[in-house]
Amino acid sequence: MSRRSTPGLGLGRGRVADLEAGPALGTKEGLVALRIDIITIFPEYFTMLGVSLIGKAVQRGDIAFSVYDLRSWAHDPHRTVDDTPFGGGPGMVMKPEPWGEALDAIAGVRGAAGVQGETGVSGAAGVQGAAGVRGAARVPGEARVRGEAGVQGTAGGEGEVDRDAGAEPERLAAEAAEAAEDAMAAEAAMAAEAAGPVPQLIVPSPAGVVFTQAMATELAGAGHLVFACGRYEGIDARVAEHASGRMPVREVSIGDYVLGGGEPAVLVMVEAICRLLPGVLGNAESAADDSFGAGTGPMRGLVEGPVFTRPRSWRGLDVPPVLLSGDHAAIARWRRDEALRRTARNRPDLAARLVDEGLDERDRRVLSEVGFAGTIDDVANLTGPPQRVRRRARDDSKDDKRCTPRLPR
Repeated sequence: MSRRSTPGLGLGRGRVADLEAGPALGTKEGLVALRIDIITIFPEYFTMLGVSLIGKAVQRGDIAFSVYDLRSWAHDPHRTVDDTPFGGGPGMVMKPEPWGEALDAIAGVRGAAGVQGETGVSGAAGVQGAAGVRGAARVPGEARVRGEAGVQGTAGGEGEVDRDAGAEPERLAAEAAEAAEDAMAAEAAMAAEAAGPVPQLIVPSPAGVVFTQAMATELAGAGHLVFACGRYEGIDARVAEHASGRMPVREVSIGDYVLGGGEPAVLVMVEAICRLLPGVLGNAESAADDSFGAGTGPMRGLVEGPVFTRPRSWRGLDVPPVLLSGDHAAIARWRRDEALRRTARNRPDLAARLVDEGLDERDRRVLSEVGFAGTIDDVANLTGPPQRVRRRARDDSKDDKRCTPRLPR
């Protein structure tokens, strides 16, 4: 399939790949747990989304992926999507015009309440007019009445209302306006429901907020995500600013390093998000035992400790006896202890936050065994080679008598 082709599902120009879900994409009695649209200049990058657990979820219809080639919205012969930056400097910047057209087509042109688009309802609440009512609004029954403000639509018949009847015409006009607003608000609500959830635009960027397990959990319940894969020096900043007027926009970083483009970051985020959807993992409790935990799981705020499987002994190394004991309480305690030790050694920034998380006495004793007493500085030296740890421990004791880190045995 060429990059310019559009499959027959008809959800917008430029689509170059759908992950098939049986006879129809992402349909399971008409419902999809999560719809993900990806805009990129390298659509082939995302073929791997059709494999493993996420690929099976797509086949079941739990997830719907669509990948779009940004160049389909570039109209010059070379299908150009970048230009030199204003103010000078190295590199190129992705142009706003293709991005704007792509988002219009994929996410729809929505109003402030996220309603407008293919549904044809517009405005903050799907209502137009100076008084919030369309000048020629129709309500069920096609009944209309005219007032000074040009308001139409009441339960009376059709024709001019006698203006000499005192306050009665004004009351009828007010009731007409209220009825029209209610009817159009209901229309807008029905249209919004039919259009599905308001999409969230995710823009991978090293300048964005850090992607975390908590964010993955939140985005798993979003319903519709649109990922914008930037390249070069990034996307013209006006694209995100303009899009924020009709949908939530987030710039997100997966770490303190720079990639050649947003595609690898999107794959990372999609994997982390989709595995949290119901039915994707074979055992739903697996997510709660992951590093960082989910919600209030036992690994919340921790990295996971070591894991073991058969055989019991391998090349002179044995599985810890507690894991063979059958004592579930002791096993759970051992796993938490190991997670605490590993977190203190490898992620002292996370360990420092644990002090305010209501640690019990055993937790504090375990952290103390690896030299942690409540601050990042207490264990920062443990991230280096053992020789440096010992030397730093002696040097620190000369300057600070409050805490001398003890090395693990």
